[in-house]
Amino acid sequence: MYVVRPVELADVDALENLAAVMTPGVHTLPRTRDTIAAFVERSIASFAAQVDIPSEESYLFVLEDGASGEVVGTAAVHASAGSNGTYFAFRNDVIQQVSRDLNISHSVHALTLCSELTACSQLAGFHLRDRAAAGDEAALLSRARLLYAVLAPHRFGDRFFVPLAGVTDAGGQSPFWNALGRKFFKMDFLDAERVIGGSRNRTMIVELMPHYPVYVPLLPGDAQAAMGQIHPSGQLAFDLLTAEGFEADEYVDIFDGGPILAAHRLSLRSFSGSQQRRVDSAPDVMPDKLVTYAVATNAQRFRAITVACPPCDTSDVLCLPLAAQQALGVAPGDSVICVRI
Repeated sequence: MYVVRPVELADVDALENLAAVMTPGVHTLPRTRDTIAAFVERSIASFAAQVDIPSEESYLFVLEDGASGEVVGTAAVHASAGSNGTYFAFRNDVIQQVSRDLNISHSVHALTLCSELTACSQLAGFHLRDRAAAGDEAALLSRARLLYAVLAPHRFGDRFFVPLAGVTDAGGQSPFWNALGRKFFKMDFLDAERVIGGSRNRTMIVELMPHYPVYVPLLPGDAQAAMGQIHPSGQLAFDLLTAEGFEADEYVDIFDGGPILAAHRLSLRSFSGSQQRRVDSAPDVMPDKLVTYAVATNAQRFRAITVACPPCDTSDVLCLPLAAQQALGVAPGDSVICVRI
């Protein structure tokens, strides 16, 4: 059984091992031990903080293999993107152009630098050690951070977004960056990502990036083809997020042109489909029809698991096997929230 829980200081070694196999410019977990430790400490402080308005808090969750105790995945959520600045993205726009003299009108796809995602909550840091063999634990890891937001809505914004890594070649070069950003930053894609540390709220972005719409037809073909396309390692996350209710049409990343998925929280299944139930013990003989749920405890001692149990749509109780109760740290009579996987 896999359990998602808030990160602890004891997890730093495991996170360092996970970071060692991540792809630069694709995965967003810090890569050095010092930066990992700082992120862990920031997350612990965020969970402990008394929050009235979302600000600089960042919450890091880990996926733990209950059988071995190993940390095999991570997922994070930042309470307010651009909390120490402005979060920049390209918005997909359509510009209408008309010549009455020539009786010609047409629409042009353009990219406009915008800051509309500032103060929205940002999902990040999704990584699994064995992505290819992942099952329900992948959906659990992606969804658990949203279940935490359901339990503590005051800690997050009304909108959530997720930037996914765009297309890069075997050498880590981005055709979108080479056609656009490189002309203004005068450096390679990976060098630019290192300079800004994966951030999208640095002053240098607004200083160097074009302020006027970029007409997409003027970009090279390979750059146009890369827009809104995801790096192969992001396909699993994309599938999970779109199933959750995120949409990918409105924004692209200003560096690699990857899609930025966004949604109002009420459009997300974890918010609209979650149910609060009392825990009860599973019957000795389980019925034939079982439903797989993601189940989470309360925000103060958050734990989340997936479990197959009798459907609870018409009941006020959720019948959990003893192993599931122990993994969550709950007993009959305790309150949990659940949503179908």
